[in-house]
Amino acid sequence: MRKLYFLLPGLRGRYACGGLWAELKTAQMAQEICETAIVTYRQREPDTLFLEDLLKPRSHGSETLGRGISVVSWGFDVPELVRKLQPYPTLYHAHSSAYGFWLPPQVPIVTVSRNTLGYWGQRAPSSLLYYLPNEISPEFHNRHLPQREIDVLVQARKSSSYLLQHLIPALQSHCRVEVLQGFVEDLPGIFNQAKVYLYDSAEYWAVQGVTEGFGLQPLEAMACGCQVFSSINHGLSDYLDPGFNSHKIGGYSLNYDLQRILAIVGHYAPPPLSETRLAEYRRPNILDRLSTILMEINHYFDYLQQSNDRPISPLSPQRILYLRWQRNWQKLKRTL
Repeated sequence: MRKLYFLLPGLRGRYACGGLWAELKTAQMAQEICETAIVTYRQREPDTLFLEDLLKPRSHGSETLGRGISVVSWGFDVPELVRKLQPYPTLYHAHSSAYGFWLPPQVPIVTVSRNTLGYWGQRAPSSLLYYLPNEISPEFHNRHLPQREIDVLVQARKSSSYLLQHLIPALQSHCRVEVLQGFVEDLPGIFNQAKVYLYDSAEYWAVQGVTEGFGLQPLEAMACGCQVFSSINHGLSDYLDPGFNSHKIGGYSLNYDLQRILAIVGHYAPPPLSETRLAEYRRPNILDRLSTILMEINHYFDYLQQSNDRPISPLSPQRILYLRWQRNWQKLKRTL
């Protein structure tokens, strides 16, 4: 197995977010399969490799990159990183999608959701594609406490203006609502105190111009026994099934949402989500999948080193324009 180099812009400050924690967790799991290292490329960190040092000509680090696999993941930085790493084996770990860039077919893509898998299946039909969901840590489970003291739980970050300015004020006159601001140290604990969890990120991601890569918190909340009302955008559609394990938020009108949420608050029961269903997102399954994926990717890069094959033409914007022109020309010839 080649060594994996996980490339991240930095490890603290403005880079501290859900995407960073998810990538670090993947790197930690990969350590059980092969050697790994964290490499930063914007912000130097103590006791951490820095990309520009590894890319210096005739440096030992540059030779090391050639014997390993560089894992890029940070959305907007991916095109430039892939260009810099062009001589070396490179893998794209795709969370969100719709950044608009194209990848050369020699770069395999591992996606965190089937939604992102479908995006790259259309955009990069000549690339190797794999699915590796994010992990739901074991501490996220239903503790079956005697009572849940919070009726409705909301995390302000990524929440829509409808949720913050209309639905929450309406709910606050009927039940106890807790709005979380910033980092929460014991998220499993607070999920186990709540009956209903609200999540509405469609507006946030529409403004950002990219997609919800996975949407970890609604699934973590469900694992802890919360009834979830959520938007069903992008990666959330992988596991949310309105009417069966969750509820669609923003259902026609404020009053209709209010009625449905208060009905569950008044007659709370945990969602019908078994541990068997959650097993897809637990560590044993993800480690098993990651091991298979890494074996295939290592074999692929072995083949690439020995091969002079001409790659299949990528579905680039230029090729799409050419194929459309060709289709229209054939239609015109039939008409004439």
